[in-house]
Amino acid sequence: MPLGMWDFEHCDPKKCSGKKLVRFGIVKELKVSTRFRGIVLSPEGKKAVSPADREIVQEYGIAVIDCSWSKLDNVPFSKLRTGNDRLLPYLVATNPVNYGRPWKLNCVEAYAACFYITGFKEYAQEILSKFKWGHSFLTLNGELLSKYVQCEDSTEVVKVQNDWLKDLQAEYTQAREKDNEDVDLLARNPNHEFWDQEEEEDDDDDDEKDEDDEEDDDDDDDDDDENTNNN
Repeated sequence: MPLGMWDFEHCDPKKCSGKKLVRFGIVKELKVSTRFRGIVLSPEGKKAVSPADREIVQEYGIAVIDCSWSKLDNVPFSKLRTGNDRLLPYLVATNPVNYGRPWKLNCVEAYAACFYITGFKEYAQEILSKFKWGHSFLTLNGELLSKYVQCEDSTEVVKVQNDWLKDLQAEYTQAREKDNEDVDLLARNPNHEFWDQEEEEDDDDDDEKDEDDEEDDDDDDDDDDENTNNN
């Protein structure tokens, strides 16, 4: 299956997974004017990649647009000759640059995700094997990918994605509520109340001592006044 890549030189060549795949001879660099008839993973896509795209992938392959997420405005999407633009659904990156960040997949993760969702799991595993960390992508996203691959079309993939995100939000909200309910564990310990009572008693004793000292000082002042008058 042909794999293509439009490279806009936004990435560090030493860290770019796409360039590494080009060096391996797995991916072919494309010129802006080059037409690609396969699935193109692009932010300009209107549909999510799905198992319905399997035949297109099998016959024409996959292409990615290698650019920085922060420089999308500089990419001439309108000049790219594509016919099957697709969006990738929610997945979490495991590459060293964006580990743990949702949506921020690099080139090899994008190829692997598209392969997996369209039913070419073995191709996904093979391309990821070129990277030391590659296996972690399928491990972390395995459950969700297995749901996507069972869908029939883009609409179902998007529904699975949205249901997954709702569950994540519910878990997050529940965790926040639990954190807000947490109290000082010592407050549930009867000994804590005893310590508080001891502290209060100590404070009372200190107050009484201060009052006694003040009375002694007043007596001393009276004696001094008497001595002064006697003189």
